[in-house]
Amino acid sequence: MKQEYRVLIIGVLVILLALVRVFEEHLFYDPINEYYRSGYYMLDQLPQYKLPDLLLNLSFRFWLNSIISLLILYVAFFDRNIVKFAGLLYVVLFVIGLGVYSYLLLNLDRGHVMSLFYVRRFLIHPVFILILLPAFYYYRLQKKGNP
Repeated sequence: MKQEYRVLIIGVLVILLALVRVFEEHLFYDPINEYYRSGYYMLDQLPQYKLPDLLLNLSFRFWLNSIISLLILYVAFFDRNIVKFAGLLYVVLFVIGLGVYSYLLLNLDRGHVMSLFYVRRFLIHPVFILILLPAFYYYRLQKKGNP
């Protein structure tokens, strides 16, 4: 595939990632979002939420971002092994992240409000692609340099 088409496709996929963020209020159930937008430091507790709905929507958002990110990796490198490995990393990240998020959510105290915030951010935003893309690029450069 020509380089121009690859860049165009990656650009469209990045726009899709941005659209997930722009329409988050309409697509996903997340009362915790409003909690952090308001003066959460003055509130004593989290707003009322439905735990199964919250975790299901968080999972859906994570996997939607992950699938788009995996497509970006595939278009960038055209290597199924890279995509498989990245997919495995996403699964591990999801299991660990959702476990920690659930624990913090169910056992929240004033000292862990920001921990919940950062774990949630890591799950709902596609930051892992920012690590994987340059890492696999560097791996490719090293692989080409060492026959």
